[in-house]
Amino acid sequence: MIKKVLFGVIAVFVLAVSCASATPQTASALQSSAKCVSKERAVFGIVPWYRGLLNGDDCSVTVPGGKNKSSANITSFVMMIALNIVQAGLTIAAYVTVFFIVKGGFEYMTSAGSSDGMTSAKKTIANAVIGLVIAVLSAAIVNAIAGVVK
Repeated sequence: MIKKVLFGVIAVFVLAVSCASATPQTASALQSSAKCVSKERAVFGIVPWYRGLLNGDDCSVTVPGGKNKSSANITSFVMMIALNIVQAGLTIAAYVTVFFIVKGGFEYMTSAGSSDGMTSAKKTIANAVIGLVIAVLSAAIVNAIAGVVK
């Protein structure tokens, strides 16, 4: 009974996170102009490495330097690139875990009553759900840090 309740709670959590990530995001006028925001769009949720770094009328990435050269500007610039790359990796990891959930479900359906096959499929699904929860929470942490770095 406890396993069914736990599985139900995890399923509702995954569904809620999936629905929340599928909602459209509003563009912030403080980050860059509307023209630049359209160039920062994510493809299948995978953010570009230059997200949050576009500036100017031509939406170019400008490396900090010149007259206002400071280590804080360069550090935040490099940190933003690193966080964008980590965010992209976590998004890919989430897609991989969804694949393993589907794979485990397929193995479960085709186990034909074999207890070993069903146990293996349940383990695959459980591990994939744990991986998905870790990836989603990690992505949330990365986004929070990226918001502070900007």
